[in-house]
Amino acid sequence: MASDLHSSTNEEVFEEKLQRAVIRLNGNILGIVLGLVAGLIIFVATNFLVIKGGENVGQHLGLLGNFFYGYSVTFVGSIIGFIYGLITGYNIGLLIGWIYNSVVNLRTHFRR
Repeated sequence: MASDLHSSTNEEVFEEKLQRAVIRLNGNILGIVLGLVAGLIIFVATNFLVIKGGENVGQHLGLLGNFFYGYSVTFVGSIIGFIYGLITGYNIGLLIGWIYNSVVNLRTHFRR
Protein backbone atom coordinates (compact mmCIF):
# COMPACT_ATOMS: atom_id res chain seq x y z
CA MET A 1 0.00 0.00 0.00
CA ALA A 2 2.85 2.36 0.77
CA SER A 3 4.35 1.60 -2.65
CA ASP A 4 1.06 2.58 -4.34
CA LEU A 5 1.15 5.96 -2.61
CA HIS A 6 4.79 6.42 -3.57
CA SER A 7 4.06 5.41 -7.19
CA SER A 8 1.15 7.83 -7.63
CA THR A 9 3.23 10.65 -6.17
CA ASN A 10 5.97 9.92 -8.70
CA GLU A 11 3.43 10.00 -11.51
CA GLU A 12 2.07 13.34 -10.32
CA VAL A 13 5.59 14.77 -10.15
CA PHE A 14 6.27 13.45 -13.64
CA GLU A 15 3.06 15.01 -14.97
CA GLU A 16 3.91 18.34 -13.40
CA LYS A 17 7.41 18.27 -14.93
CA LEU A 18 5.92 17.34 -18.30
CA GLN A 19 3.47 20.25 -18.12
CA ARG A 20 6.33 22.66 -17.44
CA ALA A 21 8.58 21.15 -20.11
CA VAL A 22 6.06 21.29 -22.94
CA ILE A 23 5.53 24.87 -23.95
CA ARG A 24 2.53 25.78 -26.01
CA LEU A 25 3.19 27.84 -29.10
CA ASN A 26 1.69 31.25 -29.57
CA GLY A 27 0.31 31.02 -33.09
CA ASN A 28 0.13 34.80 -33.53
CA ILE A 29 3.81 35.32 -32.78
CA LEU A 30 4.87 32.34 -34.88
CA GLY A 31 2.67 33.63 -37.70
CA ILE A 32 4.14 37.12 -37.55
CA VAL A 33 7.69 35.77 -37.59
CA LEU A 34 7.05 33.34 -40.46
CA GLY A 35 5.14 36.03 -42.35
CA LEU A 36 7.95 38.55 -42.02
CA VAL A 37 10.55 36.00 -43.07
CA ALA A 38 8.54 34.85 -46.10
CA GLY A 39 7.72 38.42 -47.10
CA LEU A 40 11.32 39.56 -46.78
CA ILE A 41 12.59 36.60 -48.80
CA ILE A 42 10.22 37.44 -51.67
CA PHE A 43 11.03 41.16 -51.38
CA VAL A 44 14.81 40.68 -51.38
CA ALA A 45 14.81 38.01 -54.10
CA THR A 46 12.64 40.13 -56.39
CA ASN A 47 14.70 43.29 -55.90
CA PHE A 48 17.94 41.33 -56.37
CA LEU A 49 16.70 40.17 -59.76
CA VAL A 50 15.46 43.67 -60.67
CA ILE A 51 18.86 45.18 -59.84
CA LYS A 52 20.70 42.35 -61.60
CA GLY A 53 18.65 42.97 -64.73
CA GLY A 54 19.23 41.05 -67.90
CA GLU A 55 17.32 39.76 -70.87
CA ASN A 56 14.79 37.54 -69.12
CA VAL A 57 14.52 38.92 -65.59
CA GLY A 58 13.19 36.48 -63.03
CA GLN A 59 11.17 34.19 -65.27
CA HIS A 60 10.95 31.52 -62.56
CA LEU A 61 10.18 33.90 -59.70
CA GLY A 62 7.62 35.57 -61.94
CA LEU A 63 5.58 32.37 -61.77
CA LEU A 64 4.48 33.51 -58.30
CA GLY A 65 2.14 35.80 -60.22
CA ASN A 66 0.01 32.71 -60.89
CA PHE A 67 -0.68 32.45 -57.16
CA PHE A 68 -0.24 36.05 -55.98
CA TYR A 69 -2.51 38.30 -58.05
CA GLY A 70 -0.66 41.45 -59.09
CA TYR A 71 2.84 40.13 -58.39
CA SER A 72 5.55 40.67 -60.99
CA VAL A 73 9.32 40.90 -60.94
CA THR A 74 9.42 44.69 -60.47
CA PHE A 75 9.92 46.94 -57.47
CA VAL A 76 6.15 47.39 -57.07
CA GLY A 77 5.78 43.62 -57.48
CA SER A 78 8.27 43.09 -54.65
CA ILE A 79 6.05 45.13 -52.32
CA ILE A 80 3.00 43.15 -53.42
CA GLY A 81 4.98 39.93 -52.95
CA PHE A 82 6.03 41.05 -49.46
CA ILE A 83 2.37 41.57 -48.50
CA TYR A 84 1.36 38.17 -49.91
CA GLY A 85 4.33 36.52 -48.17
CA LEU A 86 3.38 38.17 -44.90
CA ILE A 87 -0.23 36.97 -45.14
CA THR A 88 0.69 33.46 -46.28
CA GLY A 89 3.43 33.05 -43.66
CA TYR A 90 1.14 34.35 -40.92
CA ASN A 91 -1.56 31.83 -41.82
CA ILE A 92 0.97 28.98 -41.95
CA GLY A 93 2.32 30.01 -38.52
CA LEU A 94 -1.20 30.04 -37.09
CA LEU A 95 -1.85 26.60 -38.53
CA ILE A 96 1.42 25.16 -37.15
CA GLY A 97 0.69 26.64 -33.72
CA TRP A 98 -2.85 25.29 -33.70
CA ILE A 99 -1.76 21.78 -34.74
CA TYR A 100 1.10 21.72 -32.21
CA ASN A 101 -1.09 22.93 -29.35
CA SER A 102 -3.81 20.43 -30.29
CA VAL A 103 -1.31 17.56 -30.14
CA VAL A 104 0.01 18.78 -26.77
CA ASN A 105 -3.55 19.05 -25.42
CA LEU A 106 -4.40 15.54 -26.61
CA ARG A 107 -1.22 14.14 -25.14
CA THR A 108 -1.79 15.73 -21.75
CA HIS A 109 -5.47 14.71 -21.81
CA PHE A 110 -4.68 11.05 -22.44
CA ARG A 111 -1.83 11.02 -19.91
CA ARG A 112 -4.27 11.76 -17.10
